[in-house]
Amino acid sequence: MKTKIAALLLAVAGALMLLAPASAGDPAKTGYPNSMASTGDSITRAFETCFLPFTDCPGNSWSTGTNTSVNSHYVRIAAHNSLINGRNYNDAVTGAKMADLNGQAQTAVSNGAEYVTILMGANDVCTSSESTMTPVATYRAQFQAAMETLTKGLPNTRIYVVSIPNIWQLWNVLHTNWWARFVWWSAGICQSMLQNASSTAQADVDRRARVRQRNIDFNTQLQQVCALYVHCRFDNNAVFNTSFPANDVSTVDYFHPNVAGQTLLASVSWGATFNFTDTIAPVSTATTAPVTGGLSVAITATDNVAVRGIEYRINGGTYTRYTGAVTVATGSTITYRAVDVNGNIEASHSITA
Repeated sequence: MKTKIAALLLAVAGALMLLAPASAGDPAKTGYPNSMASTGDSITRAFETCFLPFTDCPGNSWSTGTNTSVNSHYVRIAAHNSLINGRNYNDAVTGAKMADLNGQAQTAVSNGAEYVTILMGANDVCTSSESTMTPVATYRAQFQAAMETLTKGLPNTRIYVVSIPNIWQLWNVLHTNWWARFVWWSAGICQSMLQNASSTAQADVDRRARVRQRNIDFNTQLQQVCALYVHCRFDNNAVFNTSFPANDVSTVDYFHPNVAGQTLLASVSWGATFNFTDTIAPVSTATTAPVTGGLSVAITATDNVAVRGIEYRINGGTYTRYTGAVTVATGSTITYRAVDVNGNIEASHSITA
Protein backbone atom coordinates (compact mmCIF):
# COMPACT_ATOMS: atom_id res chain seq x y z
CA MET A 1 0.00 0.00 0.00
CA LYS A 2 2.79 2.43 0.93
CA THR A 3 4.49 1.69 -2.36
CA LYS A 4 1.30 2.43 -4.27
CA ILE A 5 0.78 5.71 -2.41
CA ALA A 6 4.34 6.74 -3.09
CA ALA A 7 3.93 5.92 -6.76
CA LEU A 8 0.67 7.89 -6.86
CA LEU A 9 2.32 10.92 -5.27
CA LEU A 10 5.15 10.76 -7.76
CA ALA A 11 2.65 10.61 -10.61
CA VAL A 12 0.76 13.64 -9.28
CA ALA A 13 4.01 15.53 -8.82
CA GLY A 14 5.01 14.66 -12.36
CA ALA A 15 1.69 15.91 -13.67
CA LEU A 16 2.12 19.17 -11.79
CA MET A 17 5.63 19.59 -13.22
CA LEU A 18 4.19 19.19 -16.71
CA LEU A 19 1.67 21.92 -15.97
CA ALA A 20 4.41 24.33 -14.92
CA PRO A 21 5.22 26.83 -17.69
CA ALA A 22 8.40 25.97 -19.57
CA SER A 23 10.84 28.56 -20.90
CA ALA A 24 12.55 27.95 -24.24
CA GLY A 25 15.31 30.28 -23.13
CA ASP A 26 16.70 33.28 -24.98
CA PRO A 27 20.20 32.96 -26.45
CA ALA A 28 22.94 35.50 -25.80
CA LYS A 29 23.16 38.51 -28.15
CA THR A 30 26.51 40.22 -28.56
CA GLY A 31 28.55 42.15 -31.12
CA TYR A 32 27.39 43.83 -34.31
CA PRO A 33 23.70 43.67 -35.30
CA ASN A 34 22.48 41.77 -38.36
CA SER A 35 19.86 44.38 -39.32
CA MET A 36 18.93 47.96 -38.52
CA ALA A 37 16.22 50.55 -39.01
CA SER A 38 16.26 54.31 -38.77
CA THR A 39 13.33 56.39 -37.56
CA GLY A 40 12.87 60.13 -37.63
CA ASP A 41 12.20 62.96 -40.04
CA SER A 42 13.74 64.68 -43.06
CA ILE A 43 17.19 64.78 -41.47
CA THR A 44 17.31 60.99 -41.41
CA ARG A 45 15.80 60.86 -44.89
CA ALA A 46 18.76 63.04 -46.01
CA PHE A 47 16.34 65.52 -47.58
CA GLU A 48 18.01 68.02 -49.94
CA THR A 49 21.21 66.04 -50.44
CA CYS A 50 20.61 64.77 -53.99
CA PHE A 51 20.96 66.64 -57.30
CA LEU A 52 17.19 67.01 -57.58
CA PRO A 53 16.02 69.58 -55.00
CA PHE A 54 13.19 69.09 -52.51
CA THR A 55 13.50 65.30 -52.48
CA ASP A 56 14.57 62.62 -50.04
CA CYS A 57 17.91 60.96 -50.65
CA PRO A 58 18.06 58.11 -48.12
CA GLY A 59 21.28 56.75 -49.59
CA ASN A 60 23.01 59.72 -47.96
CA SER A 61 21.43 59.17 -44.54
CA TRP A 62 23.72 59.38 -41.51
CA SER A 63 22.04 56.25 -40.13
CA THR A 64 21.06 53.71 -42.77
CA GLY A 65 22.55 55.30 -45.88
CA THR A 66 24.72 53.42 -48.37
CA ASN A 67 26.93 56.31 -49.54
CA THR A 68 30.41 55.31 -48.40
CA SER A 69 31.54 58.94 -48.33
CA VAL A 70 28.96 59.67 -45.62
CA ASN A 71 30.15 56.57 -43.70
CA SER A 72 26.80 55.98 -42.04
CA HIS A 73 26.18 53.66 -39.12
CA TYR A 74 25.08 51.02 -41.65
CA VAL A 75 28.27 51.32 -43.69
CA ARG A 76 30.41 51.12 -40.55
CA ILE A 77 28.58 48.04 -39.29
CA ALA A 78 28.65 46.32 -42.70
CA ALA A 79 32.44 46.69 -42.75
CA HIS A 80 32.53 44.28 -39.80
CA ASN A 81 29.38 42.21 -40.31
CA SER A 82 28.30 41.30 -43.84
CA LEU A 83 25.08 39.74 -42.52
CA ILE A 84 23.58 43.23 -42.32
CA ASN A 85 24.00 43.82 -46.07
CA GLY A 86 20.66 44.83 -47.60
CA ARG A 87 18.95 44.82 -44.22
CA ASN A 88 19.04 48.58 -43.64
CA TYR A 89 15.53 49.99 -43.37
CA ASN A 90 14.92 53.73 -43.46
CA ASP A 91 11.53 54.11 -41.78
CA ALA A 92 11.84 57.87 -41.24
CA VAL A 93 9.35 60.22 -42.90
CA THR A 94 10.03 63.77 -44.02
CA GLY A 95 7.94 66.21 -42.02
CA ALA A 96 7.36 63.76 -39.16
CA LYS A 97 6.92 64.86 -35.56
CA MET A 98 7.19 62.87 -32.35
CA ALA A 99 3.49 62.03 -32.72
CA ASP A 100 4.48 59.95 -35.76
CA LEU A 101 7.25 57.97 -34.08
CA ASN A 102 5.00 55.21 -32.79
CA GLY A 103 3.90 54.35 -36.31
CA GLN A 104 7.51 54.25 -37.46
CA ALA A 105 8.35 52.07 -34.47
CA GLN A 106 5.68 49.61 -35.58
CA THR A 107 7.32 49.48 -39.00
CA ALA A 108 10.73 48.89 -37.41
CA VAL A 109 9.19 46.01 -35.45
CA SER A 110 7.86 44.50 -38.68
CA ASN A 111 11.38 44.83 -40.12
CA GLY A 112 12.72 42.79 -37.22
CA ALA A 113 15.54 45.31 -36.83
CA GLU A 114 18.25 44.45 -34.31
CA TYR A 115 19.45 48.07 -34.07
CA VAL A 116 17.11 51.07 -34.24
CA THR A 117 18.16 54.71 -34.37
CA ILE A 118 15.84 57.54 -33.36
CA LEU A 119 16.34 61.19 -34.29
CA MET A 120 13.00 62.91 -33.88
CA GLY A 121 11.93 66.33 -32.67
CA ALA A 122 13.25 69.01 -35.01
CA ASN A 123 9.73 69.51 -36.37
CA ASP A 124 8.34 69.73 -32.83
CA VAL A 125 10.71 72.66 -32.23
CA CYS A 126 10.56 74.16 -35.71
CA THR A 127 6.98 75.19 -36.26
CA SER A 128 5.11 78.12 -37.76
CA SER A 129 5.34 80.05 -34.50
CA GLU A 130 6.52 79.71 -30.92
CA SER A 131 2.98 78.98 -29.75
CA THR A 132 2.61 75.95 -32.04
CA MET A 133 5.60 74.02 -30.69
CA THR A 134 4.73 70.66 -29.16
CA PRO A 135 4.21 70.84 -25.36
CA VAL A 136 7.00 69.12 -23.43
CA ALA A 137 4.68 66.72 -21.59
CA THR A 138 3.04 65.70 -24.88
CA TYR A 139 6.42 65.14 -26.51
CA ARG A 140 7.50 62.91 -23.62
CA ALA A 141 4.31 60.84 -23.67
CA GLN A 142 4.54 60.32 -27.42
CA PHE A 143 8.17 59.24 -27.16
CA GLN A 144 7.44 56.82 -24.34
CA ALA A 145 4.60 55.26 -26.31
CA ALA A 146 7.00 54.58 -29.18
CA MET A 147 9.58 53.15 -26.79
CA GLU A 148 6.97 50.76 -25.42
CA THR A 149 6.18 49.61 -28.95
CA LEU A 150 9.84 49.01 -29.74
CA THR A 151 10.80 47.27 -26.51
CA LYS A 152 7.78 44.98 -26.49
CA GLY A 153 7.95 44.21 -30.19
CA LEU A 154 11.74 43.90 -30.34
CA PRO A 155 12.83 42.77 -26.86
CA ASN A 156 16.42 42.02 -27.97
CA THR A 157 17.00 45.18 -30.00
CA ARG A 158 19.44 47.97 -29.24
CA ILE A 159 17.76 51.38 -29.42
CA TYR A 160 19.91 54.46 -29.97
CA VAL A 161 18.37 57.88 -29.31
CA VAL A 162 20.09 60.90 -30.82
CA SER A 163 19.60 64.39 -29.41
CA ILE A 164 17.86 67.03 -31.53
CA PRO A 165 20.44 69.34 -33.16
CA ASN A 166 20.75 72.84 -31.74
CA ILE A 167 18.36 74.90 -33.88
CA TRP A 168 19.57 78.12 -32.25
CA GLN A 169 23.07 77.32 -33.48
CA LEU A 170 21.72 77.13 -37.05
CA TRP A 171 20.33 80.64 -36.64
CA ASN A 172 23.57 81.83 -35.06
CA VAL A 173 25.70 80.55 -37.94
CA LEU A 174 23.53 81.75 -40.82
CA HIS A 175 21.47 84.74 -39.67
CA THR A 176 23.99 87.17 -41.17
CA ASN A 177 23.58 85.55 -44.60
CA TRP A 178 20.97 87.65 -46.39
CA TRP A 179 20.05 84.88 -48.83
CA ALA A 180 19.52 82.41 -45.98
CA ARG A 181 17.27 84.97 -44.26
CA PHE A 182 15.30 85.43 -47.48
CA VAL A 183 14.81 81.68 -47.94
CA TRP A 184 13.74 81.23 -44.31
CA TRP A 185 11.22 84.05 -44.64
CA SER A 186 9.84 83.22 -48.10
CA ALA A 187 9.51 79.48 -47.42
CA GLY A 188 8.31 79.94 -43.84
CA ILE A 189 11.06 77.67 -42.49
CA CYS A 190 11.18 77.14 -38.73
CA GLN A 191 9.55 80.45 -37.94
CA SER A 192 9.43 79.66 -34.23
CA MET A 193 13.20 80.27 -34.25
CA LEU A 194 14.01 81.92 -37.59
CA GLN A 195 11.31 84.59 -37.81
CA ASN A 196 12.80 88.10 -37.99
CA ALA A 197 16.19 86.42 -38.24
CA SER A 198 18.20 89.64 -38.33
CA SER A 199 16.27 91.35 -35.55
CA THR A 200 18.04 92.32 -32.34
CA ALA A 201 14.83 93.48 -30.66
CA GLN A 202 14.52 92.11 -27.14
CA ALA A 203 11.26 90.35 -27.96
CA ASP A 204 12.96 88.36 -30.74
CA VAL A 205 16.04 87.65 -28.63
CA ASP A 206 13.81 86.35 -25.84
CA ARG A 207 11.73 84.28 -28.24
CA ARG A 208 14.82 82.58 -29.64
CA ALA A 209 16.00 81.83 -26.10
CA ARG A 210 12.66 80.23 -25.24
CA VAL A 211 12.68 78.11 -28.40
CA ARG A 212 16.24 77.02 -27.64
CA GLN A 213 15.09 76.04 -24.16
CA ARG A 214 12.29 73.96 -25.66
CA ASN A 215 14.93 72.24 -27.79
CA ILE A 216 16.87 71.48 -24.59
CA ASP A 217 13.73 70.37 -22.73
CA PHE A 218 12.89 67.90 -25.50
CA ASN A 219 16.38 66.43 -25.30
CA THR A 220 15.98 66.10 -21.55
CA GLN A 221 12.82 64.04 -22.11
CA LEU A 222 14.68 61.82 -24.57
CA GLN A 223 17.40 61.21 -22.01
CA GLN A 224 15.04 60.56 -19.10
CA VAL A 225 12.73 58.19 -20.97
CA CYS A 226 15.60 56.31 -22.60
CA ALA A 227 17.09 55.73 -19.13
CA LEU A 228 13.98 53.72 -18.21
CA TYR A 229 14.83 51.00 -20.73
CA VAL A 230 17.84 48.70 -20.43
CA HIS A 231 18.26 48.35 -24.21
CA CYS A 232 18.26 52.10 -24.86
CA ARG A 233 21.21 54.46 -25.15
CA PHE A 234 21.06 58.27 -25.42
CA ASP A 235 23.87 60.16 -27.14
CA ASN A 236 24.37 62.35 -24.04
CA ASN A 237 23.62 65.43 -26.19
CA ALA A 238 26.60 64.79 -28.48
CA VAL A 239 24.67 65.95 -31.56
CA PHE A 240 23.04 68.90 -29.81
CA ASN A 241 26.46 70.07 -28.63
CA THR A 242 27.95 69.87 -32.14
CA SER A 243 28.23 73.16 -34.00
CA PHE A 244 27.47 72.41 -37.64
CA PRO A 245 29.34 74.97 -39.80
CA ALA A 246 27.58 76.88 -42.56
CA ASN A 247 29.33 74.76 -45.18
CA ASP A 248 27.54 71.68 -43.81
CA VAL A 249 24.07 73.15 -44.44
CA SER A 250 22.05 72.91 -47.65
CA THR A 251 22.20 76.01 -49.86
CA VAL A 252 18.70 75.19 -51.12
CA ASP A 253 16.77 75.69 -47.88
CA TYR A 254 19.58 76.70 -45.48
CA PHE A 255 18.14 74.32 -42.95
CA HIS A 256 18.91 70.68 -43.67
CA PRO A 257 22.39 69.17 -43.46
CA ASN A 258 24.02 68.63 -46.86
CA VAL A 259 26.19 65.59 -47.62
CA ALA A 260 29.02 67.04 -45.53
CA GLY A 261 26.53 67.67 -42.74
CA GLN A 262 25.26 64.11 -42.95
CA THR A 263 28.87 62.93 -42.77
CA LEU A 264 29.50 64.98 -39.64
CA LEU A 265 26.24 63.78 -38.12
CA ALA A 266 27.21 60.17 -38.84
CA SER A 267 30.62 60.64 -37.23
CA VAL A 268 29.41 62.42 -34.10
CA SER A 269 26.49 60.07 -33.49
CA TRP A 270 28.59 56.96 -34.13
CA GLY A 271 31.06 58.09 -31.49
CA ALA A 272 28.30 58.08 -28.88
CA THR A 273 26.45 54.88 -29.78
CA PHE A 274 26.97 51.32 -28.53
CA ASN A 275 30.48 49.88 -28.78
CA PHE A 276 29.74 46.92 -31.01
CA THR A 277 33.30 45.62 -30.71
CA ASP A 278 32.47 44.53 -27.16
CA THR A 279 31.40 40.90 -27.54
CA ILE A 280 31.37 39.88 -23.88
CA ALA A 281 27.93 39.39 -22.38
CA PRO A 282 27.24 40.27 -18.75
CA VAL A 283 26.72 37.55 -16.16
CA SER A 284 23.85 37.47 -13.68
CA THR A 285 23.39 35.49 -10.50
CA ALA A 286 20.14 34.76 -8.69
CA THR A 287 19.65 34.10 -4.99
CA THR A 288 16.39 32.51 -3.85
CA ALA A 289 14.66 32.33 -0.51
CA PRO A 290 11.34 30.63 0.32
CA VAL A 291 8.45 32.93 1.18
CA THR A 292 4.78 32.32 1.74
CA GLY A 293 3.31 31.19 -1.56
CA GLY A 294 6.53 30.91 -3.50
CA LEU A 295 10.11 32.14 -3.80
CA SER A 296 11.80 35.50 -3.38
CA VAL A 297 14.35 35.91 -6.19
CA ALA A 298 17.13 38.51 -5.91
CA ILE A 299 19.39 39.06 -8.94
CA THR A 300 22.79 40.71 -9.34
CA ALA A 301 25.03 41.04 -12.40
CA THR A 302 28.58 41.87 -13.44
CA ASP A 303 30.20 42.83 -16.74
CA ASN A 304 33.63 43.54 -18.20
CA VAL A 305 32.57 47.15 -18.96
CA ALA A 306 29.41 47.97 -17.02
CA VAL A 307 25.95 46.54 -16.46
CA ARG A 308 23.10 48.58 -17.95
CA GLY A 309 20.39 46.65 -16.16
CA ILE A 310 18.64 43.36 -15.50
CA GLU A 311 15.24 42.33 -16.81
CA TYR A 312 12.89 39.50 -16.05
CA ARG A 313 9.59 38.02 -17.09
CA ILE A 314 7.11 35.68 -15.45
CA ASN A 315 5.74 32.69 -17.33
CA GLY A 316 6.96 33.90 -20.70
CA GLY A 317 5.39 37.36 -20.45
CA THR A 318 6.94 40.68 -21.40
CA TYR A 319 10.34 41.51 -19.99
CA THR A 320 10.27 44.03 -17.13
CA ARG A 321 13.19 45.98 -15.75
CA TYR A 322 14.44 44.47 -12.48
CA THR A 323 14.54 46.94 -9.58
CA GLY A 324 14.54 44.63 -6.57
CA ALA A 325 13.76 41.15 -5.29
CA VAL A 326 10.79 39.55 -7.06
CA THR A 327 8.30 37.18 -5.44
CA VAL A 328 7.49 34.30 -7.75
CA ALA A 329 4.33 32.34 -6.96
CA THR A 330 4.59 28.61 -6.52
CA GLY A 331 4.41 26.89 -9.90
CA SER A 332 5.40 30.02 -11.82
CA THR A 333 8.67 30.52 -13.69
CA ILE A 334 10.87 33.60 -13.69
CA THR A 335 13.21 34.13 -16.62
CA TYR A 336 15.94 36.73 -16.22
CA ARG A 337 18.99 38.13 -17.98
CA ALA A 338 21.42 41.03 -17.73
CA VAL A 339 22.19 43.68 -20.37
CA ASP A 340 25.41 45.69 -20.49
CA VAL A 341 26.00 49.29 -21.58
CA ASN A 342 26.88 48.16 -25.11
CA GLY A 343 23.62 46.30 -25.54
CA ASN A 344 25.07 42.83 -25.09
CA ILE A 345 22.56 40.40 -23.59
CA GLU A 346 23.41 37.25 -21.70
CA ALA A 347 21.58 33.99 -22.35
CA SER A 348 18.50 33.89 -20.15
CA HIS A 349 18.14 31.79 -16.98
CA SER A 350 14.93 30.40 -15.53
CA ILE A 351 13.80 29.35 -12.09
CA THR A 352 10.50 27.67 -11.28
CA ALA A 353 9.15 28.32 -7.81
